[in-house]
Amino acid sequence: MIKKYLDINTEVKEALKNGNPVVALESTIISHGMPYPENVKTALNVEKIIRDNGAVPATIAILNGILKVGLTKEEIEYLGKAKNVIKTSRRDISFIVAKKSDGATTVASTMIIASLAGIKVFATGGIGGVHRGAAETFDISADLEELAETNVAVVCAGAKSILDIGLTLEYLETHGVPVVGYKTVEMPAFYTRKSGFKVDYMADSPEEIAFALKAKWDLGLKGGMVVANPIEEQYQMDYDTIADAIDKAVKEAEEKGIKGKEATPFLLSKVKEITGGDSLKSNIMLVYNNALLGAKIAVEFSKLS
Repeated sequence: MIKKYLDINTEVKEALKNGNPVVALESTIISHGMPYPENVKTALNVEKIIRDNGAVPATIAILNGILKVGLTKEEIEYLGKAKNVIKTSRRDISFIVAKKSDGATTVASTMIIASLAGIKVFATGGIGGVHRGAAETFDISADLEELAETNVAVVCAGAKSILDIGLTLEYLETHGVPVVGYKTVEMPAFYTRKSGFKVDYMADSPEEIAFALKAKWDLGLKGGMVVANPIEEQYQMDYDTIADAIDKAVKEAEEKGIKGKEATPFLLSKVKEITGGDSLKSNIMLVYNNALLGAKIAVEFSKLS
């Protein structure tokens, strides 16, 4: 039944059939996360990094109501330019399919579609989380609930620094989602390596992470894992500069009444504007770094399966 909704491209299908490593990639970063043409260039470079490190990339989106696993270069270009692509989380999938619309997948919906295809490792920029002021707004990303439910590992540069990172970690702990720092004991904060909050465990190698993933799922422990991979030191932003920019962006979002799924794209765009584009450069480099680690983990996991 699922097959009629799911289109896995030939390269990805063959890799999965043969037990070869595959890394899922989201598409919101293409349609809503970066301006054109940087979005398309970044997406294609991410795919190249994954291939160069021994895995097959599978960029995921919904096109004309079909769940696509592994986009062509032309499809990525389309997503990078199109203006009517819907930012798609779990709640949106069925309606976008029914209406034969185009959807760019968030962390949550990418995890769902990757799981349907049999992909276990997913590389992205940063996860969603508990928004600042959530005690009043109840604004909590669906990414966190998906991490509790879906057996996919998410390699990221931590939680986006526009969020309440402390509460995000508390939420993940409550739902039994391990947060593993790659060569770090501190949760990275997207643009910076520091957040002031500790991860649950530190891992020094992709092999260690792959083994923990296999043990988790072999034991029937449902849900994903956050692999927190800090942005490389030379590309991180000054902590005070980015904190000030985020505070200003959050204040403006509150004044304009911007909330829900529109909040994150607005805040990231505003931070880019305030920092004179420096945040976009950092964003691109951290995505490349996560793609590299994601490929290495997928390669090691495929050896264990």
